[in-house]
Amino acid sequence: MDNLKLKKLITESRNENTMNIDTVSTLEMVKIINNEDKKVAGAVEKELPKIAIAIDSIAQRMHKGGRLIYIGAGTSGRLGILDASECPPTFGIPEELVQGIIAGGKEAIFRAIEGAEDSKQFAESDLKSKGLTQNDTVVGIAASGRTPYVIGGLEYANEIGALTISVTCNANSPVSAVAKISIAPVVGAEVVTGSTRLKSGTAQKLVLNMLSTGAMIKLGKVYGNLMVDVKSTNEKLTQRAKLIVCEATGIDIEEATEVLSITDFDVKLAIFMILSKLNKEQAKIRLDLNKGYIAKALKNN
Repeated sequence: MDNLKLKKLITESRNENTMNIDTVSTLEMVKIINNEDKKVAGAVEKELPKIAIAIDSIAQRMHKGGRLIYIGAGTSGRLGILDASECPPTFGIPEELVQGIIAGGKEAIFRAIEGAEDSKQFAESDLKSKGLTQNDTVVGIAASGRTPYVIGGLEYANEIGALTISVTCNANSPVSAVAKISIAPVVGAEVVTGSTRLKSGTAQKLVLNMLSTGAMIKLGKVYGNLMVDVKSTNEKLTQRAKLIVCEATGIDIEEATEVLSITDFDVKLAIFMILSKLNKEQAKIRLDLNKGYIAKALKNN
């Protein structure tokens, strides 16, 4: 893209509110940044109907064995990897269910890989290596909405018949045009011109939080507002598991520990056993029949 077209992108424009940010006091500097950050939630709010459609569509495909795969370059790619990497410990899912792919591979997580984002073919190759299917969802993340790597990935996903979603911060962008569902919170010019790791990155993070968390809720990974499929992989998470059982059932920590020991620290099963008054085997069968939804299993008990 030539410089003239680049300047027309709102993510690349100069912010009139921050023209003097290099000469004000430090306190005034952070007030300016904070005032700009306040605009992010409002921009995301305008996209909530599309985000909701995306969540339902992702969950439907996951029920058929599909995966959620983020693709992006630079900051956008790193945000996808961050969101994906936090899903297994939070929701007890296999690492393959939510994945992040960054242009340039693992090395690009830590440093810029020049030219990696300019190739459509690299994205296609990366997705082919994942064995992409029509049940999968590919979310292309690109603040500018023009990254060739992301466009190429979404084009290939469309060919396969996978669901394609874009998360950008420029309206009517090339990336949005390729995706079946376009999510585009327009946060305006950045505090530092073109530094999309700021407001754009924050907006993208909020959207990805909603997509993954919403899909996991739809898969029964949350009961009330408790993460009932959390894995006890360290001492903090072991204590959290006990507290979740206590919160969900009203029992004390000693009884929670006792029931968790019976279920091999399967939090969801422990909660359902206590609430349903079924034994381990009966509770497991009932949960399986209701696809792991505690509320639904209790209603049908």
